Amino acid sequence: MTVLFVALAGGLGAVTRCVVDGEVERRLRWRRGRGSQSAPRALPLGTLLINVTGSLLLGLLVGLATRHPGVLPPTVVAAVGTGFCGGYTTFSTASVECVRLWLAGGPASAAGYAGLTLVGSVAAALLGMSLLTP
Repeated sequence: MTVLFVALAGGLGAVTRCVVDGEVERRLRWRRGRGSQSAPRALPLGTLLINVTGSLLLGLLVGLATRHPGVLPPTVVAAVGTGFCGGYTTFSTASVECVRLWLAGGPASAAGYAGLTLVGSVAAALLGMSLLTP
């Protein structure tokens, strides 16, 4: 039964990622081009936001499960952690975004984005864990 819940939560996480990324892109496009559909992308901020918030959520989950063992059933931890957070966050998209930045703007922009993604995600996970861990 756990596998079914992980699969359902993973699907929900993927749909949430799609909605969040689309909404971030829509809002940024409107700000850059006053509604223009052809305004160029700068940094893939939707993917960055998704990975940082997903890391924060997973950190909170791990912190809660660590501080209060048994308060969350293992099925819930697996569904939210592996399923939702796994479907929501995206290492592969962040990797492709880095390659695109490299090809479009050079290694400095790609390295900056990769560093921001890694440091931001790890810091968010640490924050989440520290908020709920003694």
